[in-house]
Amino acid sequence: MASTHVRPDDVRGYAQLAVDATLRVTDLVEAIHQRIGQPAWLYGEREDRTLGITGLVYRSIREVAGAIGVGIDQAMQPLTALLERMVADTANTPEREALVAAINGVLGDHLEQRRNPLALPMTLRHADRALVLERDALATAVAQPRNHLLILVHGLCMNDLQWSRQGYDHADELALLLKASTLHLRYNSGRHISQNGRAFAEQLEQLVHAWPVRVERITLLVHSMGGLVARSACHYGAQAGHRWLPRLRDLVFLGTPHHGAPLERGGNHLQHAVGLIPFAGPLARLGMLRSAGVTDLRHGALLDQDWQGRDRFADHHDTRLALPLPAGVRCFAAAATLGAARGDLKDDLLGDGLVPVASAFGEHVDPARALHLPEAQRALFAASSHWDLLYRRDVGEQIQRWLSHY
Repeated sequence: MASTHVRPDDVRGYAQLAVDATLRVTDLVEAIHQRIGQPAWLYGEREDRTLGITGLVYRSIREVAGAIGVGIDQAMQPLTALLERMVADTANTPEREALVAAINGVLGDHLEQRRNPLALPMTLRHADRALVLERDALATAVAQPRNHLLILVHGLCMNDLQWSRQGYDHADELALLLKASTLHLRYNSGRHISQNGRAFAEQLEQLVHAWPVRVERITLLVHSMGGLVARSACHYGAQAGHRWLPRLRDLVFLGTPHHGAPLERGGNHLQHAVGLIPFAGPLARLGMLRSAGVTDLRHGALLDQDWQGRDRFADHHDTRLALPLPAGVRCFAAAATLGAARGDLKDDLLGDGLVPVASAFGEHVDPARALHLPEAQRALFAASSHWDLLYRRDVGEQIQRWLSHY
C-alpha cells in the first residue's frame, strides 16, 4: 500500500500554525519594544501594546497575518476535501505519525481550541486502524475477537506505533500469554490529563458494550503519561458507574510519573525567573506555549479539580487531590534509571532521563499520596532510559511473570 508523509489536511494545519506563530511573535516583539521604550521603573506599569505609529505598524502586521490565514484556509478547504478523497486508501508513514504526535504533545490544547486539522481525536485502534465502536464494525475489523482485552496507552508526544523496535513488541507475547485481543489508544497528549481520562473511560464503556463477544477481563499496559490517563479514567469510570471498570483486573505502569516530573517543575521555575527580568520579561511567554498536558506533569494532576479555576503557569505548590490506585485492580510498576543502581549519583541527578524512580513507584513522604505498591509488584531496570521500558525484552519478560498468574 502506498504511504504519505503529509496528508492534504496537514497543509491547512501547518499553515494555521504558521499564522498563529506570526501573531505570537508579533505580540512578543511589541511587548519587548514597549518595555524598552517605556520601562516600568520610569513610567510605572504599562500595557504591552505600543501607541502611535509604532502601534499602528504592529496592528497592521496582525491584521495582514490574520487575513492571510483566513484566505489560505478558505482557499484550501475545497481542494483539501478533493485531495483527501483521492488519497483515502493511502497509509500514513510512521514518520508523519510521530511528527503529528509530537506537535500534539507540545501544542495539543491549542490545536484543539483552534480546531486545527492536526489535532488528534481520541481513538481505539487495532492493526493500525481506528475502530468504529459498533458491534458489526468491530466484528469486521477484529479477527477472532477474544473476551480478554489487552489495551496499550502511550505517553506524552508519542503514538501507538512506537511500542515496537527491531521487530520486538511487548504486546505480541503478552497477547499470546493472556489469549487476548490487542488494542491501542491514540490520543492528543497535549490536552489536560483529566480530559483524556474522562474520554478514555467513555470509550472503554462504548467498547465493552459493542465488543462482539462478552468482555470478561481487561488488562492495561501503560507508558509514562499514559499511566496517569489510565488512573484518571478509572476515577471517572467509577464516578459514572461504568461497566468496564469491574472487568479491569491488571494495570501495568511503565515509567509513569505518578508524582510528576522534575523537568516540568524546573521549566516552570525558569519561566518565572525570566519573567522577573525587566526588559526580557515578555520572553517568559514562550514558556506559556507548552500544553496543558505538559503542565499537568509538574506534579501529576489527574482530576479536573487539580487545574480548574487556577493559573496553570503559576508557581504553586502541589495542591492536587490525593487519588489512590483503583480498588480491586492488581497494579504493577516498572521504573528505570540511567544509573548503575538506585541512589548512585547518575540516578539521583537524572532518574531515567525524565522520571525519578520514586515518582515511577508512587513513593511519597505523605502517606495519603503514596501508592503503597508491594515490592513484588515493582521492578527497577538499571542502566536504562525512560524509553527503554517500551522496548527491552527483560522488561517484557518481567511483565509476563507478573501477569502469568491470572
